[in-house]
Amino acid sequence: MTTIFSALIQHRQAQGDLHILDLFAADPDRATTFSTAADGLVLDWSKTAIDAGARDLLLDLAAPVAARREAMFTGQRINETEDRAVLHTALRNLQGSVTVDGQDVMPAIRATHARMSDFARAVRDGSFTGQGGRITDVVNIGIGGSDLGPAMATRALSPWHDGPRVHFVSNVDGADIADALAGLDPATTLVIVASKTFTTIETMTNAETARAWMAQAVSDPAAQFAALSSATDRTGAWDIDPTRVFGFEDWVGGRYSMWGPIGLSLMIAIGPEAFDDFLSGAAAMDEHFQTAPLADNLPVILALVGLWHNQVCGYGSRAVLPYDNRLARLPAYLQQLEMESNGKRVAMDGSDLPFASGPVIWGEPGTNGQHAFYQLIHQGTQVIPCEFMLAARGHEPELAHQHLLLAANCLAQSEALMRGRSLDEARDLMRAKGLTGAELERQARHRVFPGNRPSTTLLYRELTPRTLGQIVALYEHRVFVEGVILGINSFDQWGVELGKELALKVAPLLEDQPAPGHDPSTERLAALVRQLGA
Repeated sequence: MTTIFSALIQHRQAQGDLHILDLFAADPDRATTFSTAADGLVLDWSKTAIDAGARDLLLDLAAPVAARREAMFTGQRINETEDRAVLHTALRNLQGSVTVDGQDVMPAIRATHARMSDFARAVRDGSFTGQGGRITDVVNIGIGGSDLGPAMATRALSPWHDGPRVHFVSNVDGADIADALAGLDPATTLVIVASKTFTTIETMTNAETARAWMAQAVSDPAAQFAALSSATDRTGAWDIDPTRVFGFEDWVGGRYSMWGPIGLSLMIAIGPEAFDDFLSGAAAMDEHFQTAPLADNLPVILALVGLWHNQVCGYGSRAVLPYDNRLARLPAYLQQLEMESNGKRVAMDGSDLPFASGPVIWGEPGTNGQHAFYQLIHQGTQVIPCEFMLAARGHEPELAHQHLLLAANCLAQSEALMRGRSLDEARDLMRAKGLTGAELERQARHRVFPGNRPSTTLLYRELTPRTLGQIVALYEHRVFVEGVILGINSFDQWGVELGKELALKVAPLLEDQPAPGHDPSTERLAALVRQLGA
């Protein structure tokens, strides 16, 4: 890999000041040649500096992907630091058979899925009620993957949301749960506690608060709790009925978990049938990822473009820009997916990485971002590759004129990033305004856009449950491919642990109790917190 990366870097250096527009001038078919399509999704990656030579070298990088992909889908323990299989894909493979350690795991997955569907229908049709009548609200308490996935998807699929209102609580900041519970009726609220171990401190603290809130209004709070957990001893200690406990195995990582029990709140919101469409979209992307040649494989191409921009070109961040307001939480979801997966500094064997790992992922839906940070993207000193997403049509036919404006903005932004505006063009603009001399020159320089800034565009017909499943699975596999090529484990997250461990040791300081071993700054800050909070 190091040799190929070196060749890619040399190739990039040899390009010199090549402009993306020059690549279009040299290849009239570039817009087609550097575009990849599958099952209704189209990825245009022609607005990058990747030429035919770079593409071929990048495809050489992807050579190890096939074997590692086969290992993942067949249940081998590719999460080597935790000695676990990686099988979130099995949660949406409701037709097949997958073996882990000689045992077919699919019957248990299907059984759990069926129980989830039955419970979701009961909540939606009123068969399951609260102690004050039909369930009107669902509060999902989780954090990280137990929150970001279902929260993102529930918002994204709001046109299908015909069940109870669904609220999400994740932050241990009391403001989060206080705001979520404000105005709700405890007697008609279902609380879902999402924690595989039922020990996650933020989640369980919020769950205790929700139980105390509910106990003020109903005689049996546990009767209106469900648990997404495999720790049946702990859920039993909470008196949660086993029929409302939905577990999953350790080969499902948190940030990959909304396809199973962690998706219960989404299933209640949109219904089991729409949820199954969501799964089918992801399963279709799984099939494409496993069978399409590397050169025509959407996750592979998306990963290679990302590696080109970060590891080869040295661009340290990537903006995800969905021109779809219902995907407002997708950048945050993808931020966790990639930065928690590939934000590593050592390879599988423990050696230091010889190149950068994952970039910083961030973003905001269009057109909001245009009035916020696009200034920096267009004229700032850092090059930030952009990933645009756009539906060909919206859900509101009566507002088709607004969707047209939205689409025009999306396409215009990617063109503007690439094309830019030269100093001579800026001078002509100022000359047309009547400026002359030094003032013309000064004003013109403020209106120069460097251009030559790369972007990709992912097009899809309409945001549906199936389409959302395709998009999320596309990005999951993109992260996997990047991790394979970089030689890292994308499925552990040891970087999450240290701060959590230290938080338990800092807590006594905030209560003015002995807690040796802290640095002077932390001790003083804790003292100030006590003083200001008194």
